[in-house]
Amino acid sequence: MRKGILSLTASAAALALGLTACGGDGGSTTTSTSSSAPAAEASQQAAGKIGVILPDSKSSARWETADRKYLEEAFKAAGVAYDIQNAQNDKTAFQTIADQMITNGATVLMIVNLDSGTGKTVIDKAKSQGVATIDYDRLTLGGGAAYYVSFDNTKVGTLQGEGLTKCLSDKKADKPIVAYLNGSPTDNNATLFKAGYDGVLKPKFDAGEYVKGPEQSVPDWDNAQAGTLFEQMLTKEPKIAGVLAANDGLGNAAITMLKKNKLNGKVPVTGQDATVQGLQNILAGDQCMTVYKAVKKEADAAAKLAVALAKGEKPTASGSVKDTETGQDVPAELLDPQAIFIDNVKDVVADGFVTKEELCTDDFAEKCTEAGIQ
Repeated sequence: MRKGILSLTASAAALALGLTACGGDGGSTTTSTSSSAPAAEASQQAAGKIGVILPDSKSSARWETADRKYLEEAFKAAGVAYDIQNAQNDKTAFQTIADQMITNGATVLMIVNLDSGTGKTVIDKAKSQGVATIDYDRLTLGGGAAYYVSFDNTKVGTLQGEGLTKCLSDKKADKPIVAYLNGSPTDNNATLFKAGYDGVLKPKFDAGEYVKGPEQSVPDWDNAQAGTLFEQMLTKEPKIAGVLAANDGLGNAAITMLKKNKLNGKVPVTGQDATVQGLQNILAGDQCMTVYKAVKKEADAAAKLAVALAKGEKPTASGSVKDTETGQDVPAELLDPQAIFIDNVKDVVADGFVTKEELCTDDFAEKCTEAGIQ
């Protein structure tokens, strides 16, 4: 789940926004970015401005380390004015940021909603002001955004379920007890992930091959809460033999508790996002797999739509998804995810998503060499 760049022109500087919001932990956070390419100033003046609201920086590292960076690069290359801010999981801040972006001239608004209710409020306001809307990564149910850009999230869950099955098979587990750490109940993606891994694992539960263990959904994808919840699950059922964790942060929370009970490496754990922490857990043998989503491709696809909208064009999408609340088809760009195990961690490095320097620190240098990471 991106560094701020200073405006290089007076015209873009006049559009720069700043917002200080109180985060969920009581801390004060300010995250605002506005930029323009000097060589394309005339183009910027002709085009509109793009506002992007990211959800937080705690649930996944990707939002600040990957999405922000790639969106900034795409907008700068296109020579359009933009403002990227992070709501830090604060619903009030999310709406305030949106209002300020619209007031300050955004003609396109791209959001990663905190929940569908908050997202719909923001999208409704934007549409009432003639602002084009894009759901990025998470679909806002009932929101009616003009476009949706994400990965095939049901397939993400399918890869997780298949991955856990492979890892349990490698462990030669007999009727293993499988626990679920689902994502946030307010995130439609979490619902899609679960549909995917349920499709793989439920038949095994029904056939008696696996035993369904304790299950918890983690509010707001909060990793600290995930640790507490999993500790309670492990206390209730100490013979858990596999953990379907919906992302790397939740997976690491489970691994921390497994380490506490000297069970790490013995109990396969899944993940998602191919974070540095998740990949290091795989190299250490504590996590069996993660799902890599090439965020640059997602960001580039979303930026292409946003830039076209900012220039007054009406772009077309390659597919669509159905909003289950309204029954309407939403034009969509959906990308393919990739399962990552220890034998192909090197693919994530080769793709440039993480660097060897980030991943192969002293504790992992030898393991990186063994995994063929160049």
